[in-house]
Amino acid sequence: MILGRTERGKAPIEPVTLKILVAGGFGVGKTTLVGAVSEIKPLRTEETLSEAGRPVDDTQGVEGKNTTTVAMDFGRITLREDLVLYLFGTPGQDRFWFLWDELATGSLGAVVLADTRRLEDCFAAVDYFERRNIPFVVGVNCFDGADRYPAETVRQALDLDSGVPVVLCDARERGSAKEVLIEVVEHALAVGEMARQPVTT
Repeated sequence: MILGRTERGKAPIEPVTLKILVAGGFGVGKTTLVGAVSEIKPLRTEETLSEAGRPVDDTQGVEGKNTTTVAMDFGRITLREDLVLYLFGTPGQDRFWFLWDELATGSLGAVVLADTRRLEDCFAAVDYFERRNIPFVVGVNCFDGADRYPAETVRQALDLDSGVPVVLCDARERGSAKEVLIEVVEHALAVGEMARQPVTT
């Protein structure tokens, strides 16, 4: 074996690594999505909800949830031999939003997870990425028992630009979550390509 080369005589591939954020409201499935697709044991910073936090932790619609992310979730997925995604799940509660700017630094794009039972909970994340011109995809996490709506109906309800992809998904399923991440990468690269196009008059 020649040093620096694989046994088949090919140079080892150095993969491109990209940073993707997974954002959305409290209890929408961010930790679940990162855990479903990560090929490493995901780093989680979850703490148990306490009585002291009850006045500020809105658990309506997610009454069974008893933990919350207080810093971030982290995972990794290899999409191709030459492409690796690092996933950073943001905390969903207002009091942890100061962490978002640090997490967003250097990110290619984001997934905004939405729950149709509490659609208003993802407004802040949509607004955050729109204001910072960070490409994002809305992933509608289809919870058991929740009403299902067409992607276009969700787009209108969130007042999204026509170019923002909206996809239905199940954050618990690896294949479904992976499709959302692929959509983010493709959308972000397309947005970047459009930004590089010369302006003609």
